[in-house]
Amino acid sequence: MFYNSTRNSKVKVTSAEAITQGISVDGGLFVPETIPELSLDEIKAVGDMKYADRAAYIFAKYLTDFTEAEIHHCTDNAYSTKNFETESIAELAHLFDGTYMLELWHGPTCAFKDMALQILPYFLTTSAKKINLDKKIVILVATSGDTGKAALEGFKDVEGTSILVFYPEDGVSPMQKRQMKTQEGSNVGVCAIKGNFDDCQNGVKAIFTNEEVKQQLADNGIVFSSANSINWGRLVPQVVYYVSAYAELVKDGEIALGDKINIVVPTGNFGNILAAYYAKHMGVPVNKLICASNVNNVLTDFINTGVYDRNRKFYATVSPSMDILISSNLERLLYLLTGRDDAVIREWFGKLASEGKYEVSADVKAKLQEEFCGGFCDDEQTKATIHAIYEKYGYTCDTHTAVAVKVYNDYREATGDTTKTVIASTASPYKFSAAVLEALEGKASDIDEYAKVDRIAELSKLDIPAALADLKNKPERFSDVIDKADQKDYVLKALGL
Repeated sequence: MFYNSTRNSKVKVTSAEAITQGISVDGGLFVPETIPELSLDEIKAVGDMKYADRAAYIFAKYLTDFTEAEIHHCTDNAYSTKNFETESIAELAHLFDGTYMLELWHGPTCAFKDMALQILPYFLTTSAKKINLDKKIVILVATSGDTGKAALEGFKDVEGTSILVFYPEDGVSPMQKRQMKTQEGSNVGVCAIKGNFDDCQNGVKAIFTNEEVKQQLADNGIVFSSANSINWGRLVPQVVYYVSAYAELVKDGEIALGDKINIVVPTGNFGNILAAYYAKHMGVPVNKLICASNVNNVLTDFINTGVYDRNRKFYATVSPSMDILISSNLERLLYLLTGRDDAVIREWFGKLASEGKYEVSADVKAKLQEEFCGGFCDDEQTKATIHAIYEKYGYTCDTHTAVAVKVYNDYREATGDTTKTVIASTASPYKFSAAVLEALEGKASDIDEYAKVDRIAELSKLDIPAALADLKNKPERFSDVIDKADQKDYVLKALGL
C-alpha cells in the first residue's frame, strides 16, 4: 500500500514515510492509493477479538510496510488498561430506540483523540526506524482543545521527539486549558495564540511548508511532523473504532450481520467523520453519515449547497473543539470524490486560501449528498439536549456529543429514518463542566471549576476520571501567549534556532 498527495497524485510514499512527514511537501494530505476491503465474515471475526487485535487487523491492511510484530508492538502498548479505564477501550452504551453512544473518551485525557494519539507515538518512532531517519522529530500541533492535551500526553518523554502545541487563548474550556498548562514531560511545550483555532492551524501549516524553516531544520538535524489529523497516522486509528462498533453490535445481537447503520459524528476538522467514511468504503454497512456542527456551521452549509465559504462570523461556543471554519480533512474526501483529480483540488484549495471560498462541481455535490447529511444547533439547543437526555435516560453527555444527538433527532424527524444509529461520543462531560452543569440544573453557577466537577458527579453518578481529578493540585508550567504572526519565530526560538 502506497500513499499519494491530494495535491500531486504522482507522489508515492510508504506508510512509514507518510506518517513521519505528516504532510506532503506540496501542502497536500496523504491518502492510500486504494481503500482496502473487509468482507462481512472478516467484520464478524473482528467482533471476537480484543480491541488491540481488532486494531492490528485493520492496520495490517493499510500499513503494509510494517511487520506483524511491529504492528502488534504499537497496538498492544497503546490499547491496554494502563492507558484506558475500560477493558473494551471504546464503550458502546445503549441510549434509546436503537441508538448507541460510542464512548471514545475513556483514555488518559478523556477525549476521543486518545484513541489515535496513544498509538501515534509508536507509529512515528517505528516509522522513523524503518526509514532510517536519524533526525530529531519535532511535533507541531494546532488544537481546538482535545488534540493538544492528547498529543502532549502521548508524546511526553518519547525519546527522539519533542512537541509544541498551540491553542486559541479564549477558544478552549477551562479544563482543557488547565490540562495543557500543567502538562508534565521534559520534551513538551505549550503556547496560546491570540486568535481562533483556524489561526493556530494556518500558522502550523505555513511553518510546515516554509522553505527557509525547512532548511534551518535540515542544517540542525531536525524534521517536523504532525499529530493533527492531517497526519494519516492520526486518522487510520479512528477507522478502527467504527469497524469495531459495528462488529460489537453484531456480536451482541443488536443487529444482524449485513444490516446497515447510521453514524453520527460531531465534527469540526472533518477527520472523525472521514474515518467513518473510510470504514464504510472498506465494507462496513453504513446507510448515512450524519455530520453534526455547532453554529460554526460551515460544513452543514457545504453539504447542503456545495459551496465552502469560511467568510463568515466565527463563534466561540460551549462545544469549542468544533469551533473551526477550515476543515482540513475535507480535502481528502474531495480528492476521492473527484476521482483523485489533484488539479481540481489545487484549484479549489487555492481559492480557499486566496478568496476564502470555493464551489464543487455538480457531480461531486451529488456524490457528497448521497452519502452525507449535515445539520447544526446552537448553544441553547445543545444545553437543552443535555438536560433532556439526563431527565429521560439518566445519561450525562458532554456538549459535543449533545450537538450530535440534537442533529440526529432533527434528521430522524425530518426523514423518518429509523435505521439503528451509532453516535460518536467524543469527550467526558467533566471536560466542559460549566456548560454541562448549567444544562443539568437549568441555571449558571459561579462555583469554581472543581466544585462544578464534584456537583456533576453528584448528579450523574458518573465517576470523575482520575486524570481530571488530579489536575487540581498540579502546578501550571506554561503561560506564554503570542500574536498569530509570531508563531514561526516562537517555534524557531523554542528549538534554539
